[in-house]
Amino acid sequence: MKKDLLSVVDLGRDDVEQLIEQALVMKQAGMRCLLPWRSVALLFEKPSLRTRVSFDLAVTQLGGHCLYLSPQEVGLGQREPVADVARVLSRYVDCIVARVFSHETLMSLAHWATVSVINALSDQEHPCQALADFLTIREQKGRLAHVRLAFVGDGNNVARSLALLSGMMGVDFAIASPDGFALDEDTLRKARELAASNGCVVQATSDPIEAVRGADVVYTDTWTSMGQEKEAPMRREAFAAFQVNDSLLAHAKRDVIFMHCLPAHHGEEVTSDVLNGPSSVVFDQAENRLHVQKAVLARLLIPAG
Repeated sequence: MKKDLLSVVDLGRDDVEQLIEQALVMKQAGMRCLLPWRSVALLFEKPSLRTRVSFDLAVTQLGGHCLYLSPQEVGLGQREPVADVARVLSRYVDCIVARVFSHETLMSLAHWATVSVINALSDQEHPCQALADFLTIREQKGRLAHVRLAFVGDGNNVARSLALLSGMMGVDFAIASPDGFALDEDTLRKARELAASNGCVVQATSDPIEAVRGADVVYTDTWTSMGQEKEAPMRREAFAAFQVNDSLLAHAKRDVIFMHCLPAHHGEEVTSDVLNGPSSVVFDQAENRLHVQKAVLARLLIPAG
């Protein structure tokens, strides 16, 4: 039976721990031909730097072949129905890595495909990013349990995956967002249910200082995501008090690390001093996308036993 990764909740706590351990091993071991002759399609509706390069190299370093399909080539749901694209690609490749605008598109791909589908970003979640983030935290802090992770900014797809994964892995999570941009209640409820089972807490506030106070990790993301460009002036005004700067970081622990999934807008959601400062691990995060994605691909495509 095929396995998909559409959301972090498709994994259990043991699965995540094993993926992180495997990613650490792969990071040290380098290239290993675990997926010879396997083919992976990168089906992208949105442009990308880290996601495209890391997945392409992950497949190559595992001995497989990667094929990039641009929006112009496929016209997903426009030139061809999603169901037809999924069924055609399933006859050619062993896995579909999809970066889409709508999570519904992703769900339809997974429904119709007979090969594994991996969420490389949708409007709902970014599970591979969150897994790479937790690998980075594990490396930097030596543990995940009872690390305090503060997210400052929009309650977006990255925040959603981080909240759910935190609840699952025993990480204390706090998110600070301006009114109208908070994480949705369904996600908060699910994350809190997971947290209650794993001895941690999930908090939401409109006060960035409250969220950051005592944090081991401070994380932010762009205020305006792809497809929201017309909202940029309004969002800059709404988020003005949510910039991560030295003043805000002063409320976190002295050994705080700063994280950002990139691309960053220097001087908007984060100052250049913080992004390029001694607390920043953003480029370690970016590198770890490669290692986590190798672990994910191996887990989904190598038969158990």
